[in-house]
Amino acid sequence: MASSSLICETRIWKDLRAHVEDIKETHLRELMSDTERCKSMMVEFDGILLDYSRQRANLDTLNKLYNLAEAAHLKEKIRRMFNGERINSTENRPVLHIALRAPRDSVINSDGKNVIPDVWQVLDKIRDFSERVRSGTWVGATGKVLKDVIAIGIGGSFLGPLFVHTALQTDPEAIEFAQGRQLRFLANVDPIDVARNIAGLNPETTLVVVVSKTFTTAETMLNARTLREWISAALGPQAVAKHMVAVSTNLTLVEKFGIDPNNAFAFWDWVGGRYSVCSAVGVLPLSLQYGFLVVEKFLKGASSIDQHFYSAPFEKNLPVLLGLLSVWNVSFLGYPARAILPYSQALEKFAPHIQQVSMESNGKGVSIDGVPLPYETGEIDFGEPGTNGQHSFYQLIHQGRVIPCDFIGVVKSQKPVYLKGEMVSNHDELMSNFFAQPDALAYGKTAEQLLNENVPQPLIPHKTFSGNRPSLSLLLPSLNAYSIGQLLAIYEHRIAVEGFVWGINSFDQWGVELGKSLATQVRKQLHASRKKGEPVEGFNFSTTTMLTRYLEESADVPKEDCTILPKM
Repeated sequence: MASSSLICETRIWKDLRAHVEDIKETHLRELMSDTERCKSMMVEFDGILLDYSRQRANLDTLNKLYNLAEAAHLKEKIRRMFNGERINSTENRPVLHIALRAPRDSVINSDGKNVIPDVWQVLDKIRDFSERVRSGTWVGATGKVLKDVIAIGIGGSFLGPLFVHTALQTDPEAIEFAQGRQLRFLANVDPIDVARNIAGLNPETTLVVVVSKTFTTAETMLNARTLREWISAALGPQAVAKHMVAVSTNLTLVEKFGIDPNNAFAFWDWVGGRYSVCSAVGVLPLSLQYGFLVVEKFLKGASSIDQHFYSAPFEKNLPVLLGLLSVWNVSFLGYPARAILPYSQALEKFAPHIQQVSMESNGKGVSIDGVPLPYETGEIDFGEPGTNGQHSFYQLIHQGRVIPCDFIGVVKSQKPVYLKGEMVSNHDELMSNFFAQPDALAYGKTAEQLLNENVPQPLIPHKTFSGNRPSLSLLLPSLNAYSIGQLLAIYEHRIAVEGFVWGINSFDQWGVELGKSLATQVRKQLHASRKKGEPVEGFNFSTTTMLTRYLEESADVPKEDCTILPKM
């Protein structure tokens, strides 16, 4: 299937380009008046309802997008991913995060070997370990129960688990299992993040989970060494083995660090960091907090979407529809951004996680064959929960730039409130906005309507809303471990669909590496200047000036080799 030809060279791509002019002539007010069209643009699966009728598209658009998917060999690429073929060609790896949540009796092969037994061996190990810690069978160095967990990781080792943790914190079932426990995430190498994470915690009751595939990630390992010192200073170096565990594949460095290799939990090269929340990266800290049974429901929700993605026809396939509509918005209508707007405070960390999954996956400038792309790929993702976002950036969305929006709503609140004498409940008030905002974006408000409302003429230009701004809505029945897994998998596969159609590799991230290598040069310079008084050399004028200023104004840092831990 390898070919240097680009999807933009196909007849169907050019056909879609021409079709844009037809769509530009039609306002969403007109499209929304076609009931049959709207009815055909609602799809339901496993309790989730997708309404994409407020996209700037008609049935002809959808048929052309299905043809584009065929031209891009989308079905074949999905099949190759599920079959464990090495579709991450630049790193020569399969892409099998779907295997992390597959049922125990599944068969998913990589290089002729079924990986599912290995996956479940790790899951069973996590179940056993987390139950021992939670029950008090496994205790700390002084015999106290370990009720507090700090997970150290960055990027995909942090954002995904944090999103799930935040969403579960107010789920009634999860709350019951988390009684008396707390989970924190240390990601930033900034010492402020260390100080905030250890504030109020006792090393005697704290378990640290170090998440690093290679056990060499600079920020993660410096934070790990910092917390190792925090534990050792309070309890002695021998306590590390009882208070620190690892999620890693590098057992040699794990043991050298002072962690018992038996307390290392594996994952595999076919798991990309940003797709790793369903591996030990997320499952271990989440199981320690909520118990394995709750986390297993999360895995089952994701697996449900995996099977739907693999088998459902495109016109009923949630991730495929979402992915094709994103390609339409980015590459044809020219909208570079996407707002992710969950009307649930529990999903406050969803947009930051998807921002990473999406922008790290599809922020590419060349095809999978290394050919420079003459079209844009990827989206600028951002978002906040409603109604907070409405009082922040919705002004731009309504009357400034056109930014396609994803509205995510939940039928039943995790924490309902009812006040006597109020017209609606708090959740109904929230959902009133969820239903109203997409229509406000689609329909807008005309000068004629404003005149009829007796708005003064000078204010009419300021109060006019052009409308015709696309959005889609996802409605979930409730927000629990299962539906959180569903939501994650929908977006993971949506991003893959975009990459498959664009013809890029959504599963490597070479752009992350350049900054790391340059930071190494700076690190060496800072050490040489601090410890030996050497001048700043080998950098351009700008960097030299900034580094020199930084060194001069932070000359009060300790010169001797000593340990000082942050205090809150």
